[in-house]
This record gives sequence, C-alpha cells and structure tokens, in this order.
Amino acid sequence: MTHHGLPVWYELSTSKGALAGAGAFYARVLDWTVNDAGMEGFTYHLATAGGDMVAGLMEIPDFVGQMPPAWLTYFGVTDADRVADQILAAGGTIHRPPTDIPGTGRFAVAADPQGAGFGILQPLPMPDGQGSKAFDQSRPGHGNWNELNSTDPDAGFDFYSTLFGWQKSQAMDMGEMGTYQLFSHDGADIGAVMGLGDSPVPHWLTYFGVTEIDSAIRRLEEAGGKLHHGPIQVPGDAWIAVATDPQGAWFAMVGPRGTA
Repeated sequence: MTHHGLPVWYELSTSKGALAGAGAFYARVLDWTVNDAGMEGFTYHLATAGGDMVAGLMEIPDFVGQMPPAWLTYFGVTDADRVADQILAAGGTIHRPPTDIPGTGRFAVAADPQGAGFGILQPLPMPDGQGSKAFDQSRPGHGNWNELNSTDPDAGFDFYSTLFGWQKSQAMDMGEMGTYQLFSHDGADIGAVMGLGDSPVPHWLTYFGVTEIDSAIRRLEEAGGKLHHGPIQVPGDAWIAVATDPQGAWFAMVGPRGTA
C-alpha cells in the first residue's frame, strides 16, 4: 500500500503548560506511552501504542495566535513541494510552507478551500523499511478513521481526491444531516466526508481505535475529558464516541462494545 494519501501522523497542539497533563490523559484513555522526543530547542512528545509511534504532542506555537487546542492529521505524500503547489492551485491555503524535519521528512501545514486544516508529510524511508504505523484499523491506540466535516462536502471530496487519489465508496443517507460519503485509499475505506453538522467550523475529526468503547468512555470521564456524543453503533458492529480532552481538543474513539 502506498503512503501517498494515507494518514501517516496525528499531532496534538495543546494549551501552554498543559503538555504533560495532555500526555497523561491520552496515556490513560488510549493506553499510550508518551515520552519526550528529545528534540533540541523544541519540546515535542511522542506517543506509542503497541510499540508503534502513533502521534506527536506539543504546545500551541506562539506564531499561530489564538488557535484553540486541536488535533491535526497529516497525509503522506511523495513530493511535499509539488502537493503544496497543487493545494494552492486548487484554492487551498498553505499555513506553513514545506519544511524539512531532520530524520523525519518534509512537511507542510495547509487548509482546504472550505477552511479545514490538515498537514502533508513526505516521510524519509523508515529504518525497518516499513512506512508509518500511525493509522492501523486493526490495532487499538492507532488512528482508525478520518472524518471531514465541511461546509461543502462535495467540493471537499473533489479537492482531496485530486490531491490523494481517493475514491468514493459507500454513501449513507443521514436524513436532515445529509450524506455520509465514505472514501477509500487503495481499495480500503479510511474515512468519510459529511456536512458541518453542529460544528462551528470545517475540520477533520480523528478517530482512535479502542479495545472496548464503554471502558474507554469511563477512562475518558475519570481523566477529565468530556463525552459529547455516543456511544452510537455504526456499521461493522463498532461503536463510536465523540469527546473533548481536558484542554478542549476534539477527538473520537471507535471500538466494539462489551468485550473487555
């Protein structure tokens, strides 16, 4: 499976002074191990699940202004500079131009024409010859689903399809909520596009896999998070829950019910 168009990294930007607390929260809820990456001149924490690196955590940089705590999804690309040019040509925005991360690759931070933020990453070859393991629908603690909430879902899908080669998959009628359009990468469904719903702004919502949804919700609430929606059953005998962490960053969880 090619990494171009596949989620390859998830990154939390949290409130000043809250990095350790945020790491402890996700460690408890998602069974992550979180440690300082040891980057010179910059504090960046790495989260691992089952031995795989799955996410990064940092404080909100000073230069982004009044940005609230939030998760950012990075999609893999084979040429960050070329894709950044394509984003601009298609009406998107580049918030941070392509920049090298020593030992990791070349990245950029962007927004689609409707304003949803995302990242792109041209990764360097991994030492084991494998690609990123941050997105793995078969393993808890990893990215499991990627949901775009947009003011114009059709235009949003067309934008990302052009960049990443995604294909439309099953479409689900949600009544007044409109259509929930699944999309696939290399034949596997990895996410969906839908209308804005109750969200005030377009955004990507990251779903992390959990071993059992009710116990995950219990850990979430005990650790100071807030459940906003769910648990709700979805196709495939899975259950979802949408929540915020103690700093207010939105995320979701997906997993079976009653098996833990």
